[in-house]
Amino acid sequence: MQPDADIVDHRPLIVAGSGIAGLSAAIYAARSNNDPLVFEGDEPGGQLTLTTEVDNYPGFPDGISGPELVQNMKQQAERFGAEIKNGIVESVEGDERPFTVELSNGDVYTADAVIAASGASARTLGVPGEDDLMGYGLSTCATCDGAFFRDEKILVVGGGDAAMEEASFLTKFASTVYIAHRREEFRAEDYWIDRVMEQVEEGDIEIMRNTELTEIHGSRADGVDHVTLVENPEGHPKRKLDDPDTEEFDFDVGAVFYAIGHTPNTSYLEDTGVDLDDQGYLDTQRGEGGGQTATGVPGIFGAGDVVDHHYQQAATAGGMGVKAALDADDYLEKLEREGRAEAGGEVATAESD
Repeated sequence: MQPDADIVDHRPLIVAGSGIAGLSAAIYAARSNNDPLVFEGDEPGGQLTLTTEVDNYPGFPDGISGPELVQNMKQQAERFGAEIKNGIVESVEGDERPFTVELSNGDVYTADAVIAASGASARTLGVPGEDDLMGYGLSTCATCDGAFFRDEKILVVGGGDAAMEEASFLTKFASTVYIAHRREEFRAEDYWIDRVMEQVEEGDIEIMRNTELTEIHGSRADGVDHVTLVENPEGHPKRKLDDPDTEEFDFDVGAVFYAIGHTPNTSYLEDTGVDLDDQGYLDTQRGEGGGQTATGVPGIFGAGDVVDHHYQQAATAGGMGVKAALDADDYLEKLEREGRAEAGGEVATAESD
């Protein structure tokens, strides 16, 4: 934090992130009179804003677009008194209370409690066509979007557990699922490799080893039309584009799914003392009873994809946001009780002097 920085505002609760988890937390926190301040982050609305149609969020029998769902939740949170601001949380200092929260623009806030709902960003390749077609035939979530591509040829990019699991799931919809992996050997666990190989034998999946994606072709109006791939028998063909053994070819598919991992947005918590796993995901108490979203630092709570690297669904993120708001409310009530008790003790001591 900047020395002698002016404090813009103090709030009982600050929520970092404005995806489904953060907005669900904001709704519940506002209804509990905790005056939450939500910072939208560098991906306002979270990954759901990249999804054109959401058919699996409860309560919308005809589906709803991702941006519309996020906008509805923002309006609902604001109706109950939450304040939502554009801003990226740069750091949280937890050595003293209240917490000091600094934004990337240098503004400094304080808070009695913080909910980390900053999500995890899907890793991408940066190939031509990616930005234009994300959400229009290119996806990072098979469970979210697979059903939109029934009877299409679908390409899955990746070679780890996520790629195997997504490819296996997509066989429910695709005419054929193709897995493009840049090496000969997969990084996935044997369980997933064995399961996929069974589906290869059944003709549902085809594997393209030593193959990488270099371009996605199509339009937002018509979706993905085809892709350009490169293949080299020694693997990592993008590194060997000048190698005569590297072959470039176009391949017809109707959808592309990236399954190359996620990066949790937790760097701003590194100096707080919270526990992170080896991938950077936030470690919370979980288990049974209250306090499931609590971290090892009292007053800091986690919800959504910043914690969950397994389910990563809008509905589960929303549920975790609710839990975090309820846990934060319990924590804030405890602080208030302790403050009243301390104040009462000081009065009694003064009267006895």
